[in-house]
Amino acid sequence: MSRARVLFLCTHNSARSQMAEALLRHRGGDRFEVASAGTEARGVNPLAVRAMAEIGVDMDGHTSKTLDRFLGEHWDYVITVCDSANESCPMFPGASTRLHWSFDDPSAATGGEEERLRVFRRVRDEIAERIESWLAQRSAASERRSA
Repeated sequence: MSRARVLFLCTHNSARSQMAEALLRHRGGDRFEVASAGTEARGVNPLAVRAMAEIGVDMDGHTSKTLDRFLGEHWDYVITVCDSANESCPMFPGASTRLHWSFDDPSAATGGEEERLRVFRRVRDEIAERIESWLAQRSAASERRSA
């Protein structure tokens, strides 16, 4: 059975799309080939790495990438995780299914490090919940097809 290919898109590929990539890879096991990219690349945010490490998800090896490197590839799902990426990338030529999940940008959080980290944790948890819901929907649809 082939793995579904999923590409998460965000503006800077520094937090939301990186966390989504890591979470789906962690929770989806070997059922998915996962990548993330941005309309521009600004580097992986250290607070995203820290928030993910707190729940046992390692982001070592993650790098910030631009979406142009993935344009010629086929993707079963292209999922935008911010409104800006959704608007600037209305058509992704290699996508079978295009989804949009809007999350606040934790990189825009202000205040001290602990205050900003709280925002990263909240967004991380929202992304995790959305991925769990999406995985459950896919599983239920798969079960209906095989029944």
